[in-house]
Order: sequence, then C-alpha cells, then structure tokens
Amino acid sequence: MKFWQKLTVVLKDKSIRNKILFLLGILIVFRMLSSIPVPGVDVFQLQSLLQTNQFFGLLNIFSGGGLSSLSLVLLGVGPFITSSIVMQLLTVISPRLKSMFHEEGAIGRDRFTQISRIITIPLAAIQGFGLLLLLQQQGVLVDQTTLQTVTNLASIIAGSFILMWLGELISEYGIGNGVSVIIFAGIVSAIPSQISQFSFTFDVAQIPLYLAFVVLALLIIAGVILVTEAERLIPTTYANASRQGGSGTVHSFVPLKVNMAGVMPIIFALSILLFPQLIVTFLSASSASWAGGVVNALNWFLQSVWVYSLVYFALVFAFTYFYTSITFDADAMASNLQKQGAFIPGVRPGNSTKEYIEKIVKRITFLGGLFLGLIAVLPVLTQQLTGIPSLTIGGTALLIVVSVIIDITKKLDGAVAMRQY
Repeated sequence: MKFWQKLTVVLKDKSIRNKILFLLGILIVFRMLSSIPVPGVDVFQLQSLLQTNQFFGLLNIFSGGGLSSLSLVLLGVGPFITSSIVMQLLTVISPRLKSMFHEEGAIGRDRFTQISRIITIPLAAIQGFGLLLLLQQQGVLVDQTTLQTVTNLASIIAGSFILMWLGELISEYGIGNGVSVIIFAGIVSAIPSQISQFSFTFDVAQIPLYLAFVVLALLIIAGVILVTEAERLIPTTYANASRQGGSGTVHSFVPLKVNMAGVMPIIFALSILLFPQLIVTFLSASSASWAGGVVNALNWFLQSVWVYSLVYFALVFAFTYFYTSITFDADAMASNLQKQGAFIPGVRPGNSTKEYIEKIVKRITFLGGLFLGLIAVLPVLTQQLTGIPSLTIGGTALLIVVSVIIDITKKLDGAVAMRQY
C-alpha cells in the first residue's frame, strides 16, 4: 500500500485517528508541565550549566527537556528508567525475578512492572534531593529555605510520577511506547532552539562544510536505521506439524536483532563517565591538597578528547555484551524450541542448540557493540572535525529518535493492516 493510501486510511479510521489525537493531547499536557518552573531559578546559570556539563545534558534528555527550564518534571522518566534497569540487573541474581520476567508471561511482566513502579518512589526521592543539592551548589537555585527545598522535592517527585502515568496512558490508549515517546518529544522540542543558536553562528564561507555535514548526517541516519532494523535469521524446522490432517515439516526462522541492547549500553557508559565530573564538582570547593591533585587529573581526562572518546567507546562496547547477556536467555530460547517440537537443522536439540545460539549472539553482539560505540562518540568526533560545537550528530538522542519513529511507523502500519483485514 502506498503512503498516501495509508494516510487516507489513518485519517478516515476513527480508532486510529483517536489514538493519534490522544497521543497529541498527552504530549501537549507534558509540554505544559515542562514549562512550569520551580521557584528560585537562575535561568542564565542553568543554560550555561546545561551547555558545559554533560551530566546535566544527559539528564535533560531523559527528563524530556524538563531540566532545561528546571520545571516540575525535571526528573522526567529517569527514576522509572533507573528502577527498570535495577530490576533487570536483579534478574541475574534472583531466580524468582528471572522466572517472573521470562517465564510467567504477561501476568509475570505486569507484576515485574508493578515492582519497578514501587522502587521508583525511593529512587525519585534520592535523585531529586541530590539534584536539588547539586543545583544549589552550582548557583542555579538561589535563596532556598528548608521549606522551599522540601516543597520543590515533593513537587518534582510528583512530576516524575505524573510523567510515568502519562507514558503508560500513551502505551495503552495511544501509539508507541509511552516512556520513549515522552523522551522523544523532549528531544524534538529542543530542535528549534538549536537551529536558532546555529543561525547566530552561520558563516557564508563555511557553506561547503555545512553541505558536507548534511550529507554525512543523512548517511549516519540511514546507517542507524539499517542497523536498528537488521536481524540475523536462524532457520528452524517444526517436525510433525499437522497440515490438512496429515503430517510433515514446516520451515521457519527465528529473528535475532543485531542491536539487541538498544540504547542502554550508552546510558550505562555515560553513567560511569559522569562520576569524574561529579567528583570534580564536589572536590572543587575543597581546600585539601590531595583534592587539588585529583581534580587536576580528572580535568585532564575530561579535556583529553581522544582519550575520553576511546574510554567511552570501550565502555559502550563492553556494556553491549553485558546488557545482552542479562536480557537474552539462550537456554530459555533453546528450551522453548524443543517444547514446540522445533529444531535448528544440523544442530542437536538441548545444550547443543543453546551453544549454537550463544555463538551467533556473540557474533552479532560484536557488530552491535561496534555500532553503538561509534554512534556514542560521533558527537565528539564531529565537533573535533568541523570545529563547530553546534554541528553534532549521533549519540543517545539520535538512537532514541530513530527508534521511536520506527516503532510508531510499525504500529501505524499494523493498525492499517488490521483495518484493511
């Protein structure tokens, strides 16, 4: 079906149209909440901090842009994402949680998500208090009394829960994954201001460089889409399958995504690399002699672009293997194939199938790790090559935007297909 035919179906079908309108309505509410600031904000100091500190820049992405105005939703969906990551990590050491997540179906995953929501409460309190304290030390929040701090903390915790609720409403009644859509909306909302900033530094003599950057950006986006959608198909055969009352074999495939880990390895790596910046922030005010040495060493690391990029790349690559190992269970996949009467041609069922799948996963994870590592360091590399800070492409934001657009497109295609059926 052609694009215009699909668009016509989307506009005419009431259920699809209502989902789109519901999604837009929730996003409007989200943008209204993100424009309500907490009291006592030094706007100029905040903007300077977001541009120079990668820690706050990352938090601004996952708050959906709420941190850029220090709004009531400045924590964004960060606490819920953190609790989800913690729960997934706990499946490695807790057989009960592992069974709940992998083996108990939709009911088990619902219980798993409910526990994640409960853990979000203390995480939001801890993150909110630490963030408010750090912002006060940076001079962004001024003239804060104890009552104001408590009020602000309660407000931003409530804002985080409201966003989590809005995200779940989008997932249930709208289109796409709600949490991802909220982060996507915050990233996209920052594009006009970035274009405005670029217009002030526009230089006619640099037009060839700008054109080269546009071509490079299009190629990078195409590569991200290609790798995000890439799959390794494992052939399977279902023996004794009934067909019109008889028996025979059915040949099929089990798809394994090249980038199973998604954007999570970049988040993990950034979380590790943000510690040196936090340490520098806290030790800069110390008068101890050893503190000065630590600050100088960490500043050298942070300012050495190529060393920083190399460490960043290595961390992303390593975390790709780590996250894939805790989220993908080759043993469960081999067991399910055996229970369904399926086997991989040329491979014995059971442990041999498990080892075969693990070997394939390690190979495609290697490619996925190289891809994620390159995407992660691309913003730093493009800045170094062009010499223009506003010309950047890649990183967490690009992966999230591409993933959300692909997800929404697939869901719309599925809804149109059901409508035609």
